[in-house]
Amino acid sequence: MSHLLIVDDEAKIREVIKEYAEFHGHIVTEADDGATALSLVKEKDYDLIIMDVMMPKLDGFSACREIRKVKDIPVIMLSARGEEYDKLFGFELGIDDYVVKPFSPKELMARVNAVLSRRGGADPAASSVLKFDGLEINIPAHTVTVDGQKVDLTPKEYELLFYLVQNKNIALSRDKLLSDIWGYSFFGDDRTIDTHIKNLRNSLGPYRDHIVTLRGVGYKFEG
Repeated sequence: MSHLLIVDDEAKIREVIKEYAEFHGHIVTEADDGATALSLVKEKDYDLIIMDVMMPKLDGFSACREIRKVKDIPVIMLSARGEEYDKLFGFELGIDDYVVKPFSPKELMARVNAVLSRRGGADPAASSVLKFDGLEINIPAHTVTVDGQKVDLTPKEYELLFYLVQNKNIALSRDKLLSDIWGYSFFGDDRTIDTHIKNLRNSLGPYRDHIVTLRGVGYKFEG
């Protein structure tokens, strides 16, 4: 279990990240600006900080610079700006990852686990290799093997598989898959899910039947 500090001036974004982080077993503390985050870091230790760039009082980049002076805490930056300059500037400050808004909460959690794993603070359950017969899913490494052979998946196919496995034996509607993986801002339909499921099954080969179609509902992963 890791303690995350979520820093964003938009309460809705903090709420969504907190919901997913707590679902993954993390403890969450919130701050609505960089100055508050800096004060919290001086008072308490955190395993990882998720911080927006554009905030009042003290922006994310400035807050990261000041935090680095007092503690070495991994930071994932959030920003609506996806320009290369901003990303490079962030990495020069020492951030661990950069996520562009709008983002998938599931992808963000995968990045959180990856950063924690590199820093040696990931939850053991999140760092494990999941095995189903000859199908192996290495979550922190983002790799999938079938009978020992690595299969190439697109980022969305991997995210979809991880989500299905994490919720194994639970019926998941197409609408839920769309909102949780593609995000609320995605304008797609059921065919988006069906196409990705078809491609995912083809990649899983002999273990394709682990993904079960629920007529009129959606899909589930049977482990």
